[in-house]
Parts: sequence; C-alpha cells; structure tokens
Amino acid sequence: MAPWLTIVGIGEDGFSGLGKQARRALLAAPRIFGSPRQLALLPRCVAGERLNWPSPFSLAPVLALRGEPVCVLASGDPMFYGVGASLARQLPAEELQVLPMPSSCALAAARLGWALQDVQVISIVARPLAALNAHLYSGLRLLVLSNDGDSPAAIARQLCERGFGPSRLHVLEHLGGPQARQVSGSAEDWPHGRAADLNLVAIECQASTTTVQLSPIVGLPDNAFRHDGQLTKRDVRAITLARLAPRPGELLWDVGAGCGSIGIEWMRAHPSCRALAIEADEGRQAYIEHNRDTLGVPGLQLVRGKAPEALAGLERPDAVFIGGGVTRDGVLATCWEQLRPGGRLVANAVTLQSELALATFRDTHGGELTRIHVAHAQPLGSFDTWRQALPITLLDVVKPLDA
Repeated sequence: MAPWLTIVGIGEDGFSGLGKQARRALLAAPRIFGSPRQLALLPRCVAGERLNWPSPFSLAPVLALRGEPVCVLASGDPMFYGVGASLARQLPAEELQVLPMPSSCALAAARLGWALQDVQVISIVARPLAALNAHLYSGLRLLVLSNDGDSPAAIARQLCERGFGPSRLHVLEHLGGPQARQVSGSAEDWPHGRAADLNLVAIECQASTTTVQLSPIVGLPDNAFRHDGQLTKRDVRAITLARLAPRPGELLWDVGAGCGSIGIEWMRAHPSCRALAIEADEGRQAYIEHNRDTLGVPGLQLVRGKAPEALAGLERPDAVFIGGGVTRDGVLATCWEQLRPGGRLVANAVTLQSELALATFRDTHGGELTRIHVAHAQPLGSFDTWRQALPITLLDVVKPLDA
C-alpha cells in the first residue's frame, strides 16, 4: 500500500518554518489531525478539515480512515517520544510518510552548546517523576521532557530530596518559536514560578558533599533498600543477578519478592527491562513501592498475592527468581512451566528442606547448584574475627529451547 498517512513535524515557528514537502502535504490534505495548539499554527490557506485529538487521547480516529489521505501534526520530530512512534507501532512503515523537524532535545542542545550524544534524555510526560532517580549521577547532563508547567519546580524538589540540590537547572520554553525563553538556577534555590506548559528542563547533575551516590552496576548496598530483614543481601544479590543475566526488553518474575531488591536491580540494568514482584505480605508490599520509586524504577509492577496462585494469568517471563517459597507446592513447577523456552530460572535456598527441593528439581530438569559462603570481619573483644552468614544454595537452570 502506498503511503496514505503523512506525519508532519511542526515547530513553534509554525507553517512558515516547514519545508516545501511538508507544506505541500498540508495544503493537499483533506483531513488534518493535531492538538488545538498545533492546528492553530496553520494559516487559512490550509483548507483541509481540522480535527482535534479525542480526550482521552486515542489513535482510533486516524486508524479508522486507513487508506484515505490524512495528515497528522506532531511536535518537532514525530518519531522521538511523539505520535509518529505510536502510529508506527500500529501500521507498517510503507503506509507512512514522516516529515520531521528538529526535536526539542536537538534545539535545547544547540541552545546550551551540549553534545547531544553525551546527554541522557528522560521523558516524564504522563510518566512518574520517580523515573528521574535512576539517572542522578554527578557530572551527568540530563534533558527532561516536562509534563507541564509545574514540572520544573517538581524536578527541583525531587533533586533536593535525593541530595542533588546543587544541580543547575535550565528551563527552556517554546523552543524554536517567537516566545522562546530560558530561565536558570540551582535546584536548592529555585527562584522561578510556574513555567509555560511547553517546556524542557536541562539538568547539570551535582550531588551535595554528603550524598551517597549509588552505582548503576548490580549489587547496591543493603541500606539502599527499606526492608524488614527479608532481603537478598548485597553479595548474594550480585551473584544472583549475574546468573539471571538481564537483557534489554526482558521480563522477570521476582517471586517472594521481599523488599523487591532483585526486581529493582533487574530493571536498573536497562531502561527496557521489566519486572513483576510477587509478594503476599502487606508490609513488604509497602517496602517494594517505596524502593522502586526511590531507586528510579516506578514501572516495576507489584502483584499482591502468594505464589503459585498469584502467578495465574501473568505474562510469561524470560527469567524467574524465587527468593522464598520454593518448598510450597506448585511454586517451582508453575514457574518452570510458564518460563519461556531459553529462559533462566534462579532460586535461592537457606534451609535443608528448600535445598532438598532445589536438588530434586535439578535431578529432573538439570542446572547447576552453587553453595555461597560469605563472611564479614567483626570485632571480637580487642581483636577481629570472621562472622559467617548463613550459607546460600543457588540453583541456576536454563530452560531448553524445545521445552
């Protein structure tokens, strides 16, 4: 099918800033979809029917016209956090013609003199602000796509709460247009009121001298998590995650999640990693919700219930971690049955009964058992000695591709 849908990126400079191809497409279009702000940028000579997006937002009105000539207006680059990307997930590329303009991030980088390839881009448009927490490191430059005019002040407060009050913020409004404006200041002394709804926040991250910065590598310190003692400790957690081997786009089941440490570190490994934390205890559920936001992975999904019953109907995982409940009837069997072929199952055991369950499972399905001993130096009178933590037995097994 020849392209029937033309997606035009339009900037704050409006119709006059478009190239010839984009202007011709709009002049010839019988129907043009866009936001009220975008449609208002078109001159009278664009005679096509102007259609606002429905509220709540939906692509259905455009998709219902499939095969008929339609134009869609998008801000800047339609394929960068824009409606073009959403439409491309619904339609084959040969049905689309995309005519981009510079994105807001490209305009901001040009304005600030920042090398765009060295900048981390984050969107909080209809997304939790807590996602910012995973990217806070001194010296890092961030470009944050704001949700609205209240976002800059909210970002400043968030930075202060996380110990990054000295960070420098630049709020860029109406980039590329006649109303373009920039205001700057530090997060801890943010002097500006509400910004224009169309804004982008540039951050030069700087931690205060007392802030403990967390590494992006697995094995966060135990005190990074709020917990009641039901926690896979740091050294064992690092070994466990090495066996789980998170890959971009994969889904983890964290069964008997405790405070959610495994699922949280799985998701911190890559922005596209996903995790379901299955936990029955209400107190630990609250810990999971706190920890996922504090550590910057608000997308971690909490499943309230006890395995194996709570596993029914969940999306099949690429990897499973079982931190508790391996002796409960059906937990190991259900996790193995639902695991995708080629997926990894890792389970930890402390008691003799749970070790026996893992050994029995290995006899049937294969895999590797590893005993982990960790000791820490602690005072003994005027001397020091090794204090042995409870040994951990770890089962690591990969599901055959033909299973």
